Amino acid sequence: MTNSLHCQLPPPLKPGDLLRVVAPSGALREFEAFQKGLEIWRGRGYKVELPINWDAREGYLAGTDTERRQQLADAWKDPECRGILCSRGGYGSARLLEDWTWHSVARDNRGNSQSPKLASESSSPIEKWLIGFSDITGLLWSLSRSGISGVHGPVLTTLAAEPEWSLNRLFDCIEGRSLAPLTGVSWGSGKVSGRLMPANLTVATHLLGTFVRPNLDGIILALEDVTEAPYRIDRMLTQWRMSGAFQGVRGIALGRFSRCDPPKEVPSWTVEEVLHDRLGDLGIPIVSDLPFGHEGANAALPVGQWVELDADNATLKWNTNQLEYSSVLES
Repeated sequence: MTNSLHCQLPPPLKPGDLLRVVAPSGALREFEAFQKGLEIWRGRGYKVELPINWDAREGYLAGTDTERRQQLADAWKDPECRGILCSRGGYGSARLLEDWTWHSVARDNRGNSQSPKLASESSSPIEKWLIGFSDITGLLWSLSRSGISGVHGPVLTTLAAEPEWSLNRLFDCIEGRSLAPLTGVSWGSGKVSGRLMPANLTVATHLLGTFVRPNLDGIILALEDVTEAPYRIDRMLTQWRMSGAFQGVRGIALGRFSRCDPPKEVPSWTVEEVLHDRLGDLGIPIVSDLPFGHEGANAALPVGQWVELDADNATLKWNTNQLEYSSVLES
């Protein structure tokens, strides 16, 4: 486990590779969208394998903690599997991380809440792709602490709604091609470079003060959220400020804050006003209205990779020469 953020992308994928589906968070509800997402991956030539209990339910979760943790462990330790596709977000991934590392997992035959048991952190983790967003933030952040970049991008239930350029971008990212810059709206001026740490704001806020939170010194945050009233966004960003979590952050890229509307007939700021109020005085470059997040184009963002945030030109861009792919396939 590293204290500083230094991540490599797994080896590029190619059609014919095996990908496994996991449901680490909320119970599946969008069955038609889920099937369409599977069809897109298979249509690109990938072999996609579902777990037996892919549609399990346990309250609002996609099965018990033991079932969901074992799904993830089985996919992670499968030597034939090159990537993990998350079915949907919701809530629940944090519950898996209480008893988890990525370095090695082994089946607990007792099937209790500690399953699977963890091996020594001195062993090297297997490098494979993890793709998702929203509640998957916790898994992506945790994985980055092991030095592996995942992709903050569409889950299976949202993939079919992506515009063509966003779908192509996702496959460009995982197949080793260059990524086009993203353009938004500039707040002020300034240009900074750093490693990108994308997140759902609500999920990330609940990871502050835990062992899952990576070192944020020198990073560029990319934040988005959905269905949070402006006062809740205010409360979360105030917690970041008061906890010192913004200290060392070089810049902030803001995506979509979907349906973050004030309660009806209640005096309120808009979410845009809250974002300006709580972030505008940090003295760092900020670019907003970038095309990632819920309910719209969700551009793939490789976690922990070097980017340049240019508030002068309102862009977030990747230096192709600085995308760090591993060249080693583990077996």
